[in-house]
Amino acid sequence: MVFAMKVAMERVIAYGHPNVKATHRTTFEITKESWLTPRGDCIVGINASKSPREFNSELKDLLMKDNTLVIVVLLTENSYDYALGYGSSKLTLTDDTRSIFRKSNFTSPNTVAILMNKAAKDLRRDLIEDLKKGSRLDVIILALNPYIT
Repeated sequence: MVFAMKVAMERVIAYGHPNVKATHRTTFEITKESWLTPRGDCIVGINASKSPREFNSELKDLLMKDNTLVIVVLLTENSYDYALGYGSSKLTLTDDTRSIFRKSNFTSPNTVAILMNKAAKDLRRDLIEDLKKGSRLDVIILALNPYIT
């Protein structure tokens, strides 16, 4: 018996906006939309290059498994943060606009990962200050799924 790990990755490019607040208590989000109102307190990036529907098939396959660990790295020129969560067999990854990372186990077409250890309000404030200036945001989504051969 040998333990092995399937790994998949996707990089999404998004951009900050002056209305980035990042005060939401249970989620953070990136969106393909080009605008952000002050009410969007979970949104940390706009003009995203990809949506869940457009993620590569290897990543989607792993995200849709219950025992997959998800690592999300958020990078700007001057700062970074990361969050940990899980995939779920309940994910569909069919949304063509929004990618949402949730602390809860709620799923919908835009949910990318559940049981995250951070929401928007938990992200580093220097990262958020960069995003308020419109900085480029690189979002690296890693999925790791252990298995036995």
